[in-house]
Amino acid sequence: MTMVKIGQYNTLTVTKFVDYGLYLDDGDGGEILLPKRYMPDNLDVGQTLQVFIYADSDDTLIATTETPFACVGEAAYLRVAAVNKVGAFMDWGLAKDILVPFAEQHRKMEAGRSYIVYLYKDKYADRIVASSKINKFISDETSGFKQKQQVDLLIAGKTDLGYKAIINHKYFGMLYKSDVYQKLHYGQKIKGYIKNIRPDNKVDLTLQLDNQQTRSNLAEQILDYLKSHHGESTLTDKSKPEDIYKQYAVSKSSYKKALGGLYKKHQITIEKDRIRLV
Repeated sequence: MTMVKIGQYNTLTVTKFVDYGLYLDDGDGGEILLPKRYMPDNLDVGQTLQVFIYADSDDTLIATTETPFACVGEAAYLRVAAVNKVGAFMDWGLAKDILVPFAEQHRKMEAGRSYIVYLYKDKYADRIVASSKINKFISDETSGFKQKQQVDLLIAGKTDLGYKAIINHKYFGMLYKSDVYQKLHYGQKIKGYIKNIRPDNKVDLTLQLDNQQTRSNLAEQILDYLKSHHGESTLTDKSKPEDIYKQYAVSKSSYKKALGGLYKKHQITIEKDRIRLV
């Protein structure tokens, strides 16, 4: 058993060069091949190199400097490259596609279509596989988060309430319709924030924070826009939410608050069909 983390990035030491590549110390008395086509220039024995470790077609561990779309322990939106009698093979950015066995398919996968899957290491071998039965790996109950904390989201589905999202590859959260001011699609990666942690440890999410710093930044953006557009804009407090989001990437509520602040400071006037710089 090697000391390297399979399906993860490892920093390993170069031990020797061969015609077909170089070998790296696996930390446990063994060596792992980095094929010649992945070798960077100007390397010497004793130097370290960051590589991704996975198993090749013969289940032999191999190193690469290529970047996979996801590592073990992560969820990703991947495309099915082929389907055969073993299962579906998905393109994850490396030379060897990743297998989703039939038993790990939430529904039968089709070549050319994309699905959210979770990557894990086969408990019987060093092989990396994937599963579209993400409920086995992603929990509804969270821990360790704080309100207003920024997180990475993967949109995992749409419901009557809004959008279900995977938070930092580990937990499910909910983006309610009232907090979404842009089109989202299944498999989309996006930054978000922890809006609220419920008593049952489930999480409500938002795509933007409504705080003083955000409003101040927005007010500056509005003033800059007015200054560069002859002192006026047709975006008012009555404009459509999608038009406001297209220009400033904020909700209509946030925009109205920013306009109100500028109006109270006598920096703008608000007319029926436009706002003007004072």
